[in-house]
Amino acid sequence: MSEIIEGGCACGDVRYKLQIPPLFVHCCHCRECQTHSGSAFVINALVETDRIDHFSGELVAISVPTNSGGPHDIYHCVRCQTALWSDYGRRAGMRFLRVGTLDDPAKLPPDVHIFTRSKLPWVTLPEDVPAFRVYYDMKEVWPADRLARRHAIKK
Repeated sequence: MSEIIEGGCACGDVRYKLQIPPLFVHCCHCRECQTHSGSAFVINALVETDRIDHFSGELVAISVPTNSGGPHDIYHCVRCQTALWSDYGRRAGMRFLRVGTLDDPAKLPPDVHIFTRSKLPWVTLPEDVPAFRVYYDMKEVWPADRLARRHAIKK
């Protein structure tokens, strides 16, 4: 049985439970993530949508521009506007959950740092976590069991 952890928005209206482990956890340093989060990076837990039990509060999906031109919807609490997760490419089966919205974000440290070519110069990366200038080959980096879960997601 997977461990369950909880999270929610700043005002407390939106609450959710998440089964962990997630598929993978990215710390993304790309310019889009910096702009959309208003920070130096964003930490996203890639997770199957059906592993998120959204049990209270109303969300609104806001479409944001991307460099690729593909769709990117960020789900926000309608009351306080906290960003809780993203849907890149309108894939119904997978979400990119904002780790900072967990009650205990320390439970999901990054598995990788990506798009470090645009990392801010004052951010120091840990030596024990793989880092990639752009992206990486999932087959080489992800554990086999999580890669199998990723392939099982219905688009």
